[in-house]
Amino acid sequence: MSKKSKVEEMEGYQEEAQTVENPELNDENMDNAGDKGENVEASEEDKLRGELAKEKDKFLRLFAEFENFKKRTSKERMDLFKTAGQEVMVSLLPVLDDFDRALKELSKSEDKEMFKGVELINNKFKETLKNKGLEQIEVGEGDTFDAEVHDAITQIPAPNKKLKGKIIDVVEKGFKLGDRIIRHPKVVVGN
Repeated sequence: MSKKSKVEEMEGYQEEAQTVENPELNDENMDNAGDKGENVEASEEDKLRGELAKEKDKFLRLFAEFENFKKRTSKERMDLFKTAGQEVMVSLLPVLDDFDRALKELSKSEDKEMFKGVELINNKFKETLKNKGLEQIEVGEGDTFDAEVHDAITQIPAPNKKLKGKIIDVVEKGFKLGDRIIRHPKVVVGN
């Protein structure tokens, strides 16, 4: 006897045994029993599809999180490059202030050639810093005081009512490097 015929014979014995054990299982009921097997397979299939959907969702969330991470680190890296020279710029600001004071004093002297020479050096220095992203924060007398931008070093009685809560004098200039303020302008405010 071949293996195939042995298997068919064994299946026949199993069907007969089921019919003998449970006389309600006749040919019609056997067909319905096959349907129940399909239902079991169908529910297993639904279960697997649910698991697959869960895994897809998990994968998409992980992928989105990774994309956000890449964007965030890229932005942080760009910000770092923009402000990499911040320490150097901050250390050069007193030199810039000294140039302004020197020009102010040299303008009082009679040696105009020396004044022009120092002025040229000052302009070149300012232009170099400007090319590297340094910008002066424009503040003038009569501007409204903003605590987020300005640094009030003192308050004095306002000379007139229009200057109350406004800037009366600028003691030290402020500067930005890109969008970040690296030195707040020091001002005197009227009260």
